[in-house]
Amino acid sequence: MSELLRFATAGSVDDGKSTLIGRLLHDSKAIFEDQLEAVELSSRRRGDTHVNLALLTDGLRAEREQGITIDVAYRYFSTPRRKFIIADTPGHVQYTRNMVTGASTADLAVVLVDARKGVVEQSRRHAFLSALLGIRHLVLAVNKMDLVDWDESTFDSIATEFASFVERIDSAHEIDVTAIPISALHGDNLVAPSPSLSWYAGPPMLEHLEKVDVHDHDPLEGRFPVQYVIRPHSNEHHDYRGYAGQVAGGVFCPGDEVVVLPSGVQSTVAAVDTFEGEVAEAFAPMSVTLRLADDVDVSRGDMIVKAGEEASVVRELEADVCWMVDQPLAAGSRYAIKHTTRAARAVVDAVAWRLDVNTLVQDGTHSSLGANDIGRVRLRLSTPLAVDTYDRNRTTGSFVLIDEATNATAGAGLVSGTD
Repeated sequence: MSELLRFATAGSVDDGKSTLIGRLLHDSKAIFEDQLEAVELSSRRRGDTHVNLALLTDGLRAEREQGITIDVAYRYFSTPRRKFIIADTPGHVQYTRNMVTGASTADLAVVLVDARKGVVEQSRRHAFLSALLGIRHLVLAVNKMDLVDWDESTFDSIATEFASFVERIDSAHEIDVTAIPISALHGDNLVAPSPSLSWYAGPPMLEHLEKVDVHDHDPLEGRFPVQYVIRPHSNEHHDYRGYAGQVAGGVFCPGDEVVVLPSGVQSTVAAVDTFEGEVAEAFAPMSVTLRLADDVDVSRGDMIVKAGEEASVVRELEADVCWMVDQPLAAGSRYAIKHTTRAARAVVDAVAWRLDVNTLVQDGTHSSLGANDIGRVRLRLSTPLAVDTYDRNRTTGSFVLIDEATNATAGAGLVSGTD
């Protein structure tokens, strides 16, 4: 089975993001014949002198302009080497919350830059949001190189400026930045090397996406949020008691010593069950059922962790929050909080600062967050949660805040610290 790569694309208006996605779908044979015929017909009607592959994603843009709530489009394609899921995220500042949603599960981000314009505010915003979301691999796609006569010095200047900015925002995590010159309109250096880029020694974009190792980080501690307790009501299985869920980190094997959080009760993994039967190990993102050697009290929302690798059990935490609704987040506000499989209530103790993602200034003069703002918030919880910081585990270090009056997702949070 070929490995899956999830990546997000971002770019300013007219940087060629839609054309890039269309070209990747076309050149990887991921477009049905009738889809291509429809695009060719639409291109002729528009008076285009070429097949406008950007039209493959125009439906999403039209829906946004009409105010329909479809924020992120997912595109799927594959090559013999790898399967891909593209999160087509919007780039405008008013869609910051949408990009956070679309890129939250990505392993890699492709940031498009127009070679004529260079690195602009939106380029820096997209780089910052990618780093904030824990994406450690960035591809800087310097597009429209044909419009600057394939000039090497222009490419080098843009690549250097972008890499310098990324180092400023997240030097501690050593984000990997790969700059690739392309012309999405003509397909240059997307699937095959371009004769116009004789000075470029790196791989075409698709080859890089096929080979990049996105699992080169430190192994995570064992994390298993319990989603459901299985107790069959039959004579044949009346003694069966299993805990179903999805592994959020590490590896679980029979014989492993584990701790149930937040209670702290200890036990041992007796078996790992799947629909097909018992397996020797479970690792992320497998959905399995763990059986424990002892009859312990475990409920939905608890977390089973490897002994010696415990998460922090907290009633207060600090988090970076991307606010998603018009009603501001302010001190004293109350929300429901959903963290892995556990639900609780949270009170906002304080807004420490609001971030300007263009200048990276943390402005402590603001006491609230508005729609699309990102800031540091301190929360007090109604019940203990077992959490990690987001830079350690993207699943157990993230949560959403829910407006209980409307049931709307009001904010996405990334745990930055615990007490």
